[in-house]
Amino acid sequence: MTSPLTDGAAPERLYTGTEWAEGPVWLPRTRRVRWSDIPNDRILEWDAATGATTVYGDGVEYTNGRVLDLDGHVVQCSHGRRRVERDVGGVVTPIVDSYEGRRFNSPNDVVVAGDGAIWFTDPPYGIEEGGREGHPGEQEYGGCHVFRYDEASGALTSVVTDMEHPNGLAFAPDESVLYVADTGARPGDPAERSIRAYDVAGGRCGNGRVFATVRPGAADGIRVDEEGRVWASSADSVQVFAPDGERVAVLPVPEVVANVCFGGDDGTELFVVATTSLYRIRTTTRSATARRG
Repeated sequence: MTSPLTDGAAPERLYTGTEWAEGPVWLPRTRRVRWSDIPNDRILEWDAATGATTVYGDGVEYTNGRVLDLDGHVVQCSHGRRRVERDVGGVVTPIVDSYEGRRFNSPNDVVVAGDGAIWFTDPPYGIEEGGREGHPGEQEYGGCHVFRYDEASGALTSVVTDMEHPNGLAFAPDESVLYVADTGARPGDPAERSIRAYDVAGGRCGNGRVFATVRPGAADGIRVDEEGRVWASSADSVQVFAPDGERVAVLPVPEVVANVCFGGDDGTELFVVATTSLYRIRTTTRSATARRG
């Protein structure tokens, strides 16, 4: 397995000025990174051609994680609307907003599988008191689950129910394993600060176990590269784990890291959103999803 980093790899700050940056995605059609400044309820875009950052949208209902679907459109999580939605050229439409007749908590992060199914996490951060990341509200279905939604059939399945606050998620390159970060496990809990792994078969998850432990802080957003390594956020760095859970690299970042995504023209640039800023780190690998193309 090759090294995941270029010689002298270090974070390059591309923009600063957010309160809590989240949900990055690379948009190959426009060569831009789109991400959220959740407390300020806006979406930003950084342009690779010009280096400029512009406001894509204000009053966006506290969007968080986002990803591209198989058609290249943005699928995103909305804390404020308590749903998963699609943005096509600025036109935002709902995808799914309830489970068994009850509203979600606040969908947080999302991935799209090779069959087009949408998998997403649903912790309560957007409905907590104070309204910093959404609108205060109540948990209606009595848990914080990971869901799988099949748009073709309309079937919504709760696939993971044993986590405190499931957050970032990502598939292994062959989609046989789903990794999920837990940002709500209590001190002393074996799952504290952990990334859990689940075997995936037939659209279901089983054999849940601790894959890796992230310190300091906790893993929030995660991504998997084409060699199966897991790239995880933490309080002071991006940490890289081999498929067996061994930590193989630590990339210091001067702020608390929320999330990451791969992008750039050749797919080897890692974009990091960390509290007030957007950073870029040069790597030698690409996203696991690059194998689809």
